[in-house]
Amino acid sequence: MRTTALTDNLTQLTRLGFVNAFLVREDDGLTLIDTMLPRTAGAILEAASGRGAPIRRIVLTHGHGDHVGSLDALREALGAQVEVLMPELDARIHAGETVVAGKVAGSWPTLRTVPDVRLGAGDRVGSLEVVPSPGHTPGHVAFLDTRDRSLIAGDVFTSIGALNVSDHYYWRFPLAAMATQDRAQDRASARALRALNPTLLVLGHGRAVRDPAAEMDAAIGRSG
Repeated sequence: MRTTALTDNLTQLTRLGFVNAFLVREDDGLTLIDTMLPRTAGAILEAASGRGAPIRRIVLTHGHGDHVGSLDALREALGAQVEVLMPELDARIHAGETVVAGKVAGSWPTLRTVPDVRLGAGDRVGSLEVVPSPGHTPGHVAFLDTRDRSLIAGDVFTSIGALNVSDHYYWRFPLAAMATQDRAQDRASARALRALNPTLLVLGHGRAVRDPAAEMDAAIGRSG
């Protein structure tokens, strides 16, 4: 697994060259955002150790399997004192509730871990502000670091090759569009995230984008 320090507070973890998770430094330790695919827990724990701080909480941008795949293993390794936070609607899907008509798009593995907190608009997780960004999944959220306006945007955009909104079928990475629940809602979320004027955009799949305004505008222009 590749580990890339993007800022003093933000580290990107990349497995298989295309699946990302993130470690965010807080005063009390680290917040892990997303857990990638199954069988990644050991590498995540090693990366956290390399940052010299413990993981204090695990937060999820959404409930798809490539983002929650190692959640159970991490919860078992870290113990119940490590808080798990998941978006409200995606937590309800994992609990077996029906929140949308028809089949929910994407992979939704069975989880043993029940989140301690269900996240909603405007919640704070340390320095991170929860920003609703539904569409890719019903409850998808992004996280804005209020210290420097870095934006951890999950799968609203992808940046394998060009930056694209995940409603848009892009030949280099079509899986994101295939797993998107509501494309119109996803486009609206992309526009809302652009309006935040982030200084750095990081995603579940692909490279980090610094000063991303122009690339976000181009991606939104291609979407639909």
